[in-house]
Amino acid sequence: MDRREIKTRQAIRNAFLALRARKPLERITVKELAEQAQISKATFYLHYHDIYDLSQALQEDVIQQILHSVTRADLFVQDPAAFTRELFGAFLAHQSLIDILFSGTQASVLPRRIEQGVREHIFAIVPAYREDAAFNIRLTYQVQGAYYAYSENVRRFGVERVLGELERIVRRIYPTGGA
Repeated sequence: MDRREIKTRQAIRNAFLALRARKPLERITVKELAEQAQISKATFYLHYHDIYDLSQALQEDVIQQILHSVTRADLFVQDPAAFTRELFGAFLAHQSLIDILFSGTQASVLPRRIEQGVREHIFAIVPAYREDAAFNIRLTYQVQGAYYAYSENVRRFGVERVLGELERIVRRIYPTGGA
C-alpha cells in the first residue's frame, strides 16, 4: 500500500469515527463521510463496499487488537480470574474506540466476537472442549455476562469496584481455579 492510499484510508477512518461518535451507524451516508474526509464518493468505494463494510472493518481491527492483548486465552481454563483481569484490561485499553464503534445496534457485536475468538483459541489447544456443553456455557457466561455486567455498572460504581466484583464472582464460580 502506498502513502497516498494509507493517508486516504486514515482520512476515511477519522471521518467515520467523528461521524459515528455523533450519530448512529444507520444514519451515516457515504456522501457525508466523503465530504468529511475530503475525498470523492468514488474514492470511498475503491476502499469499501458501503458504510457497513467500513464499520465492520474497523470493528474487526479493534476485536483483533483486544484478542492479541489477551496473551493467554487458555487462562480461561487454568485461572479464570486472571483471564477476566487480562480481558478487561484489553477492553479498557480500547475503551474510546469501543464506545464509538460498538454503540447502538452494534453493542452486542463486541462480546460475541471476543467470545468467538477466545473459543477458537482454546479449541485449537484443547479440541475436546468443542463438544463440552458445560465448558461452552461457562465461556459464554463469563465473557458475555461479565461484559454486560461491566457495561451496565462501571459508570455508577467505577472500574476498580466493578472489576473486583467480577473477579470475586469468577472465583466463586470456579473455586479451584480452573474451568
